[in-house]
Amino acid sequence: MSGRAQVGIVLVSHSGPVAEAVADLAGGLAAGGATAPVAAAGGTSAGGLGTSTDLIAAAAREVDRGAGVAILVDLGSAVLTVKAMLAEDGELPGGARLVDAPFVEGAVAALVTASAGGDLDAVEAAATDAYDYRKV
Repeated sequence: MSGRAQVGIVLVSHSGPVAEAVADLAGGLAAGGATAPVAAAGGTSAGGLGTSTDLIAAAAREVDRGAGVAILVDLGSAVLTVKAMLAEDGELPGGARLVDAPFVEGAVAALVTASAGGDLDAVEAAATDAYDYRKV
């Protein structure tokens, strides 16, 4: 770990390409300087649809910069996977947290807030607030 402590973001989707695309979108929209670390954990280890505890754990370790890891998920069974991982000691870095937020809008809000130096509570609040974004 180098530099200052910073919240990392993990995006868990049942699809590898979806997780990567949302990570790319969030990174592009949060640009304007250095962004917080973000990693996609999509699909199974074999490249199929589903979730992989190995991919999620690796992504969380990759983005861990000592200020916590916000984990956003796309669908219900991904929630169950992450909850099970959080219940097991050592599967995820200390300070890892499942964030209840819309996947795309929440990812952008989380990354912008983390990149601005927000702590894990602020990152979670920003991502959760994305539920209130109106489109009409």
